[in-house]
Amino acid sequence: MKIKNDLIYDEIHALKADLYQPDNASKGLIIDIHGGGWFRGDKAKDQDLAEALVKDGFSVIVPNYRLTPDAYYPAPLDDMDTLYHWIKTSSKLFDSDRIAVVGSSAGGNMAVEMGIKYGLPIVSLSGILDIDDWLNEHTAVIAQPDHKQDFTNSKSSEINQTGQNDAFYKWFVTNYFNGNSDQYSLATPYKHVNSQPGPMFLANSLNEFVPTSGVLEMAKILTSKNVPYVEWMLPGTQHAKGYLEIVYPTVLNFLNQYI
Repeated sequence: MKIKNDLIYDEIHALKADLYQPDNASKGLIIDIHGGGWFRGDKAKDQDLAEALVKDGFSVIVPNYRLTPDAYYPAPLDDMDTLYHWIKTSSKLFDSDRIAVVGSSAGGNMAVEMGIKYGLPIVSLSGILDIDDWLNEHTAVIAQPDHKQDFTNSKSSEINQTGQNDAFYKWFVTNYFNGNSDQYSLATPYKHVNSQPGPMFLANSLNEFVPTSGVLEMAKILTSKNVPYVEWMLPGTQHAKGYLEIVYPTVLNFLNQYI
């Protein structure tokens, strides 16, 4: 495969992306958005997934985006808008007519938002989809960071695999808004699904720290709008890339079908 590191897609904010391409013709381009609760993470964390997708015939671009405390909602979504428009005007780099988005955790949220806005097929692994309603139903939960995990050096597949953690979930979700609760509803993806979102693959573990309510509510709304989707609830506590090996063959089938 061919790898181009640190392509600048946003000069104003010095944002870079890594591009992975197969040696032969590509089936299409996958935007792979890393997770990290909008406060941690880096494009290098998803090199493993990018290389797997390239071996299966896709080109993959993995972007960095702004994180807290340097930027808050909606800055990461704005960055994905910038990336998308950069891709659409950079035809010399790749085929920009066949695009899908894959994201994990916070990246899953951003993938869904791109699917809604641009009509792209998306894959969300433990996407943060329930924000406003969940916070309203958990006012008694005291938000607390998780100091037990090494978010900087741990592999994405090893982070947050111990089950429900409402205090941590509330902490990083509210942290994303820097105290601005007026943004919660606007930032909840299933509250602004239009009639033309792309097909969605939505996965979640049944007992992980990301609540299943977001996937369930999104599935109901997609059904009401006749949007095709795959919903997969896995047993256990694994989060996002923690169960990637299990869902990957089905993810691949989904991408081959819709890209």
